[in-house]
Amino acid sequence: MSTSRREREPTAGPDAGPQPPYPLRLDGKVIKGFGRGSSELGIPTANIPISGLSVGGHSDVESGVYYGWAGLSPSETLTRSPPHERSRYTHLPTSLHEPLLHVSGSKAAITESGAVYPMVMSIGWNPYYKNTVRSVEVHVMHDFAQDFYGSHMNLAILGYIRPELDYVSKEKLIEDIVTDIEVAGRSLARDKYMEFRNDPYLLQFEGKGEVGS
Repeated sequence: MSTSRREREPTAGPDAGPQPPYPLRLDGKVIKGFGRGSSELGIPTANIPISGLSVGGHSDVESGVYYGWAGLSPSETLTRSPPHERSRYTHLPTSLHEPLLHVSGSKAAITESGAVYPMVMSIGWNPYYKNTVRSVEVHVMHDFAQDFYGSHMNLAILGYIRPELDYVSKEKLIEDIVTDIEVAGRSLARDKYMEFRNDPYLLQFEGKGEVGS
């Protein structure tokens, strides 16, 4: 059963910054997932493959909801939807969302190097949908003009929000996901977490395969 929005903490993780084992790092090519994020929930996700139960070299990472930063490889999608342009994203208030997306550098630099966005993600089986395969589903907190299948995504996972839950209805699931986004946004807005937006790993794509079209 879902936890109530009133019971949720406003942030996750200590204000002093990520503590071991964080940050965890995970990367992979964005692939088509279950097709539910946009069509059923109104909250699109990007899926990347997960190898067994190992995430960033840690085989004991539990299923649940996490937050951090996502680096996306250069693509036409980033050129059309760079992080520093005003977004139509509606799941966070503008006063919180825009500082998370502020970056230095020109559109040309983004076209060449890629870009970093805030993210919230789930690792697990998604009990509500009774998945038979463990998956990584990443919600990038930005409104994109088009999909970016085939792009490479580097993730810096900075903290844990909550365990996987089952739900009595799709509406309760959506309610909790929206709360997850809010918790992730407030958590990343803290200074020690904002610093990781500049982690060089997030834009290291050389030798990692395809980039988006």
